[in-house]
Amino acid sequence: MQSQIIQSVVNAFRLPDLRRKILFTFLILGIYRLAAHVPMPGVDRDALSRLFQNNQLLGMLDLLSGGAMSNFSVVAMGVYPYVTATIVMQLITPIFPQLKELAKEGEAGRQKLNLYTHLLTVPMAALQALGQAAILTRSNPPVLTNFGFTADHWLPTVATLFTLTAGTMFAMWLGELITQDGVGQGLSIIILGGIVAQVPQRVGQLLGSNVFGLIAFLAVAVVTVVAIVVIQEGQRRIPVHYGKRVRGTRVFGGQTSYVPMRVNQAGMIPLIFAQSILILPGVIAQYFTVSDNPTVSSIASGIATTFSTQSTVYWLMYFLMVIGFTYMYTNIVFQQQNLPETLQKQGGFVPGIRPGKRTEEYLNAVLSRITLVGAVFLGLVALLPWILRDITETNVMVITSTGLLIVVGVVLDTMKQLEAQLLMRQYEGFIK
Repeated sequence: MQSQIIQSVVNAFRLPDLRRKILFTFLILGIYRLAAHVPMPGVDRDALSRLFQNNQLLGMLDLLSGGAMSNFSVVAMGVYPYVTATIVMQLITPIFPQLKELAKEGEAGRQKLNLYTHLLTVPMAALQALGQAAILTRSNPPVLTNFGFTADHWLPTVATLFTLTAGTMFAMWLGELITQDGVGQGLSIIILGGIVAQVPQRVGQLLGSNVFGLIAFLAVAVVTVVAIVVIQEGQRRIPVHYGKRVRGTRVFGGQTSYVPMRVNQAGMIPLIFAQSILILPGVIAQYFTVSDNPTVSSIASGIATTFSTQSTVYWLMYFLMVIGFTYMYTNIVFQQQNLPETLQKQGGFVPGIRPGKRTEEYLNAVLSRITLVGAVFLGLVALLPWILRDITETNVMVITSTGLLIVVGVVLDTMKQLEAQLLMRQYEGFIK
């Protein structure tokens, strides 16, 4: 198997056009990593480092920015505003009839929806830049010393917001260059590069403090990666028959195919949803723990403790919310596909199931059953840091559970694209 993979890599580099795509991907990724180390002016590095040790929200944003947030660089927000805009568009498309019609118009409709997503990214990025800068300004000690809408600070404030917003659009542009001229899905590749770039530093921390913790993490990570691959690639194939249609002297249809329904259609989105909602009460409560009113301070301290990663209640709620969001997001995506209506228009039907409403009920029932497996699995992946904390007796993780899911998913998708490129040229691929 290893020799096959090595030979496939050699074959890929022997092909000039494929070699150019791979090298172009690494070049763009290198440019983004360089930009991730260009700092914003007026940042207290020591205060920033201390803040990231205690703030869960910034830790999650750092993950999705590819490590650029921990440096508060010009691309500190990474592509997270675009991810947020994409999720918002997916959620509101079934609500607005105009967007729903666009989704049914094929490639032209998808391009217009993509344009709307890009336009929505700009205000999303500006709002997120304002929120992140406000958190860094109000920290103790303040990380940003020249931010605020006062007479003395308005120009640096506008420059900071403009730079962070422009940095997000620059990161999106780099990602689209990879998608167009490189290998893989560009935005995912950029996030992957940032996650992997943080691994050596964290491995060094564990080597110096807890070698057993590193060994235990690697063992659990290997098992988890295998499980992620199985779940990500797992699918239920629904057989579909197409009736014969006669047009003139030609006969169309009469074929048998299948509809693949993936076990995990939601990807890592439920983890991001659940974590974003759970960490918000704790972050807000932290600002009230220093209140002069003892009652307010006591309540805020209790909320902050309950919604911290040291609390068992936090992890239990995290598990349940991941399951709930998995069902919600999967159902939204499935409804947007409008599969029963599409099958009926194409003359397809599930054997033994009447087309139309009965087919919709059948597919929804199948989807609910297989989603349970994916939802519980994502919930267990979400609990991975809590499990490893007790096993390794350390809070330092080489890679977070969300990051591990992203890495495995992106690597699988990229390998499939390379596989397709090799098979088109009659080479043996990575997967056999």
